[in-house]
Amino acid sequence: MSIGSPISSLCVSGPPPAHLLSAFNPMTLHDLSLLVDKMKITTCANDILPAGLFKNALSVIGPSIVEICNASLLTGVVPRFCKHAVVEPVLKKSSLDPTQLKNYRPISKLPLLSKILEKVVADQLTTLLEKHEIYDKFQSGFRKSHSTETALLKVSSDIMMSADSGASSVMVLLDLTSAFDTIDHTILINRLRDIVGVSGLALEWFRSYLSNRSFSVFANRFMSHSKDLTCGVPQGSVLGPILFLLYMLPLGLIIRQFPEVSYHFYADDIQLYCSFKPMEVHKLSSLINCLASIEQWLGDNYLQLNSEKSETLIIAPDNQISLIKQHLGSLGSSVHLSLRYLGVIFDSAMSLEQHSRQLIRNCLFQLRNISKLRTLLLLRVRN
Repeated sequence: MSIGSPISSLCVSGPPPAHLLSAFNPMTLHDLSLLVDKMKITTCANDILPAGLFKNALSVIGPSIVEICNASLLTGVVPRFCKHAVVEPVLKKSSLDPTQLKNYRPISKLPLLSKILEKVVADQLTTLLEKHEIYDKFQSGFRKSHSTETALLKVSSDIMMSADSGASSVMVLLDLTSAFDTIDHTILINRLRDIVGVSGLALEWFRSYLSNRSFSVFANRFMSHSKDLTCGVPQGSVLGPILFLLYMLPLGLIIRQFPEVSYHFYADDIQLYCSFKPMEVHKLSSLINCLASIEQWLGDNYLQLNSEKSETLIIAPDNQISLIKQHLGSLGSSVHLSLRYLGVIFDSAMSLEQHSRQLIRNCLFQLRNISKLRTLLLLRVRN
């Protein structure tokens, strides 16, 4: 199948169920109460009520909230005020220079009512996605019963089993540049319709949800003018991560065209690995071709690969690493002695020695910080 194949043919596991989701079920006051109890209630600068007051007043304002949410669900129109975000720049670390803009992380906050409405939609959507196995089976991000641990266990188990059989492996970590911010809305709607099976009023709701979005920046107690958002999934939203996973669905099919290459996703982190015995080093050409196909697909879908942050690790005996590197072509320039994946440091021997040393250093650092508080404790607590 060529990269340019129509989107409708890029289904994950056959055609989607007919009209998987054509309309949303309305919510009740009881549903709202359960939802608010489970949610971490936070408010933004656009909210009229602070979080604590909102929760205390739910018995009074609850019926009005239910009416607003149901009006949106039953008409396929998302209220405009639910689509305006307030972005607050937050310093990444307190030790960084506050005069340098690059040291700030933009935190996007949406109105509380928007999060409630999105949570209602997300619960109904994810139930169907799990039931009909729409998600990529090797995607561990933003899914129930999946985590960084499940991703790490799958990848490390595959590589260790290959090593036990006498095979070497090449692992490639791909980094995407601002992946959530460059999602094309038209392509995303097509994914929902053609791959997931969303139709009718539900599809119109998602179309309304993605259109006419805007944001303002709040800093130093001042609010900027509003700016339109014409692409990307909403940051700080409930639905944004789910929609991103659905947008990325065809990529798994692209990779599966290369049987010698295994893969695993964690949100926008893409990990490829290829295992081979000494006489099978030609399999690396399949890995290189797979990378070329991935890069083309990303470009066709308005996503950009960050080559500077993409890394390669050769997992093999020391006397074979240089030979394997020669077969990697331009990929050889990104080879490292170790790399960090989902918080764990992998090395060429899969020994985890470097990871253990780093963990010990971090623990000792924290213990020293705790010891400085000893003199401030009461004698009975200190002993």
